[in-house]
Amino acid sequence: MPIQTTKRNRIRKNLLGWFVERQRDLPWRRNTDPYSILVSEIMLQQTQVETVIPYYLRFMEAFPDFETLASAEEEKVLGLW
Repeated sequence: MPIQTTKRNRIRKNLLGWFVERQRDLPWRRNTDPYSILVSEIMLQQTQVETVIPYYLRFMEAFPDFETLASAEEEKVLGLW
């Protein structure tokens, strides 16, 4: 049985309100760049958020875009991963 539109809207409003109040300030939420979001998503599959943050910041400083990452030495990439 489909959820009624008004109920769906109420759920959406409550969920978004909850997020606004409780969201954490995470570096990958500060922009909408697909590359930085992809890097964060891959890193977050491997470990917990608090552990990822310093690795993410170092990695993004060294490899801020696909071009820089693609031209980097594999050893350097793996060393910062």
